[in-house]
Amino acid sequence: MTPLERTPPHPEVSAFDLQQVLEALVDPVRRGIVTQLAASGEAIACGGFDLSVSKSTATHHFKVLREAGLIRQYYVGTSRMNELRRAEMDEAFPGLLDALTLPRGGGRGRR
Repeated sequence: MTPLERTPPHPEVSAFDLQQVLEALVDPVRRGIVTQLAASGEAIACGGFDLSVSKSTATHHFKVLREAGLIRQYYVGTSRMNELRRAEMDEAFPGLLDALTLPRGGGRGRR
């Protein structure tokens, strides 16, 4: 099996659906994954995240994010890597990831 055959399918930018993206981001575990990827600026292996869920539950969360188009997954050896599809998301929904991942300024709390 070639690495390309092991790479899960990812939606094209033209197929991104705002409703699906927002539903993916509703869950705090998935928001945490996106936030960790944004903060790192690079790909992270599935086991490299700080998650409070089981491995099988984490696998589900990664699948939801991938199918919504928020992350790209690929293999490096036996590790499944995850990277934020920031450029594609910014193209489809400008400012959405910034609103989610940038620190709040000025000491203002959430409203």
